[in-house]
Amino acid sequence: MPGLDWGTILMQYARAIGWSITAAVGFAFGIGIALKVFDMLSTDIDEWEEIKKGNMGVSLIFISLIVMVGLLVYKVI
Repeated sequence: MPGLDWGTILMQYARAIGWSITAAVGFAFGIGIALKVFDMLSTDIDEWEEIKKGNMGVSLIFISLIVMVGLLVYKVI
């Protein structure tokens, strides 16, 4: 097939995999930092203990925090 350059195709695959790994690492660090900061700011309540007890309100707050940080990381990367 004329115009089919395997080197270029493999380079594009490598770039896509590299950006996927970068996004995964960025998302992992972003979520970890966000949850740690949220935990430090809310000193009156032990969120993890409340989640273990089945408190859905605290769980929903954590879910929304994770989704928002994920959207921010997605926009940045």
